[in-house]
Amino acid sequence: MRATAAELQPMEMSFLGNTLDRRSTKRGDKAYLDGLLHKPDTEIVLSTARTLVFQAGATLTLGHTLDSAKALGADPAELVFLGLRQATGKALFSTTLPQDDEELAERDDLQLIDLRTLALQNALPPEDMGALAQARALIHWHRSHRHCSRCGEKTLMAEAGYRRDCPSCEGTHFPRTDPCVIMLITDASGEKALLGRPARLPEGIYTTLAGFMEPGETIEQAVRRETLEESGIQVGDVRLISNQPWPFPANLMLGCIGTATSFDIEIEDDELEACKWCDRDEVRQMVAHTHPEGHLIPPSISIAYELITGWLEGRL
Repeated sequence: MRATAAELQPMEMSFLGNTLDRRSTKRGDKAYLDGLLHKPDTEIVLSTARTLVFQAGATLTLGHTLDSAKALGADPAELVFLGLRQATGKALFSTTLPQDDEELAERDDLQLIDLRTLALQNALPPEDMGALAQARALIHWHRSHRHCSRCGEKTLMAEAGYRRDCPSCEGTHFPRTDPCVIMLITDASGEKALLGRPARLPEGIYTTLAGFMEPGETIEQAVRRETLEESGIQVGDVRLISNQPWPFPANLMLGCIGTATSFDIEIEDDELEACKWCDRDEVRQMVAHTHPEGHLIPPSISIAYELITGWLEGRL
């Protein structure tokens, strides 16, 4: 179901504030990890395949205790060590639950919230949102890599959740992060920006073009290829501006600015349902929610908002 424009009010760009000390050199130290796990102030982030699972209450608490996590069906052998909080030194772990959302939603002592909704609501501080992005990306990887891609046997968690080992063929598997380019393309004058409308977005939203990088590509090559494939626009100069973890499920968004060397738009595939050149006045109307056709830009939890408003305000 599509979100409404009212649900997409601007917040701050999300998932950048992860301050956890990951203690990567301790991931193979079982005694150290067991000691952390059994501390009374240790927190465990719980998730289903789709949503995060919190204790019910007026104040949103990030994690569960080990006992409460086990009572909900968490497998101690599948706990991922996220790191230590810088301010307090408290340990943070995460894992997935075997139940589906519908089963857990019937409980009065729990509340289920997806990560995107938390970001839109600005419900937690930046350091917690960054930690949850790390947790959700790792949880997704573990749920989708329970069996060896080489021989099909069940894999076992290792290195505190940053590797899975196959006891049959001795294959080792590591978490993946998928890089995506997301780019604001301007015309040669720099006064018009190319914005598109994928069908998956809420009604009226126009955004920057984006796509996955392919093997053997540079960032610049990926920007040029994706722009050409989606809009028929050729791109010359490309600059990398910023980047953002995007845990849906495990992407790294590489924000770029590119200069078009052609102007005529041709949509040949089904990636976009609309694409257009917008001048600054039109984009200002989108930002202010005063566009005559109700067009909007994405909320500021995403790097697309930063690229569009950065160009609009002359910061990029």
